[in-house]
Amino acid sequence: MFGLGSKDLAQIGIFASLYAALVYLFAPISFQELQFRVADILPPAIARKWKLAIGYALGCVAANVVSPFSGAWELIFMPFMSFVAGIFGYLAARICRSYDYYIFGVVHAAIIALSVSFMLYQLFNIPMYVTFPMLLVSEQIVNFIGASLFKAIEKRWVWW
Repeated sequence: MFGLGSKDLAQIGIFASLYAALVYLFAPISFQELQFRVADILPPAIARKWKLAIGYALGCVAANVVSPFSGAWELIFMPFMSFVAGIFGYLAARICRSYDYYIFGVVHAAIIALSVSFMLYQLFNIPMYVTFPMLLVSEQIVNFIGASLFKAIEKRWVWW
């Protein structure tokens, strides 16, 4: 159950690479104090396969290497919180399979918005009550788009 087969490793690698590539591609808006990461359309896939949370964390490390705020917060804290958000989102999504991608997105967005708000408070002393609502909205938007995309893909193909 917890072992990683070659298919899992391939999917994790592709997921990490795709996440990092999307962050790089949209770098101007991926690394702002109030970020809008287009790459966050991908995490809802974790609702179907928890092992992709590993790829998400690895992709976050790879993407954050070029962050203007690169350091322990971006290279350790945020990848760890990305993994945590992925696992908690996966567990929440198991409650209702017909809305799993959307449930995942709500949980994931809340954890990531809280984590980024906390990081910004630690780094720049920006109050969390200022950053959290805006980050939550942007995260909810990209997670909703991602959930809708994966729901549409799933109607035609079993990708996991």
